[in-house]
Amino acid sequence: MLVNLVPEFLAVRAAPDPLAAYHEYLERHQPVLTSYWHNYVLDPASPHAEQVVLAALHADRTDLQRLLEDVDVVAIAEEAMQRALDLADADCPVDLYVMVGVGAANAGELVVGGRGVAFICLEHFTGRANPQTYGMGLAPHLLPLWIAHEVAHAIRYTSPTSRAELRRLVALGGGRYDYWETGSRATLRELLVNEGCAVAAAQAVAPGFEPWEYFGYTRRQYRRIRELDAFLRRVAAPLLDETGLGLRLRFLSGGLSPAARLVGGKVLPERSGYYHGLRLVESYLAEQGLPSTLRASAQEFRRAEERALGIQSA
Repeated sequence: MLVNLVPEFLAVRAAPDPLAAYHEYLERHQPVLTSYWHNYVLDPASPHAEQVVLAALHADRTDLQRLLEDVDVVAIAEEAMQRALDLADADCPVDLYVMVGVGAANAGELVVGGRGVAFICLEHFTGRANPQTYGMGLAPHLLPLWIAHEVAHAIRYTSPTSRAELRRLVALGGGRYDYWETGSRATLRELLVNEGCAVAAAQAVAPGFEPWEYFGYTRRQYRRIRELDAFLRRVAAPLLDETGLGLRLRFLSGGLSPAARLVGGKVLPERSGYYHGLRLVESYLAEQGLPSTLRASAQEFRRAEERALGIQSA
């Protein structure tokens, strides 16, 4: 199901008391929007939350208005979501929220009440960087790629046929995905292959983009990470079956200092784990196809890689 929250957000901005209207909007969509805030922004009950809301309400939205006038965003989103569900042989419901965020993630995944949710924040897809909204300036034609990526996560976390460690952790959490808690309990191997699966889904659903765009890299970043391929494999290998939020942040997040990304005498490029994750799932993907890949366990990927390398296991 697609849920378009953009008109409602614009109505909030136009209300006589936008801040009060925003809190009413947050309450109306409380399960999903509170989860979005908790996972990708900050605790909505924290003292700083109101400042974030006020900045989002008062930011210049000329670029967003132009996007909505020029591009049928809902039609693009519906088509991309359906194609993603079809190619994944979806056996679980997934909701897609098209919304205006508060400048945090451009896209993401949630699980609310056991139901998978993907979301897209349009302030990042206007094609123009906007310092007031923190908009990244991504082109709107990239929307299908990101939608496919997030739908893939939702399927991996909630499909009844998923063997993923993350599905088990979501179930243990009462049908709720928590970026911080789950990220601290899943192994690095699981976290990397989770992103690799989503990149593979984006490549299948939205072919024809430049290779680096599927990872959210620039061309230069992609070239550098490819040059470090052997190094990335070597330094990650002894860490793959360890857990800890710091590992997730080091390999999969942006914004960490170079010192925090120093491993094996070199600084890991930001978000290098997206590339490494795809490399970890490629052998299984070639053997079994996309639907099984999205549901495979981390150990299934490991065994497929060993088979591809001709490694005999006991």
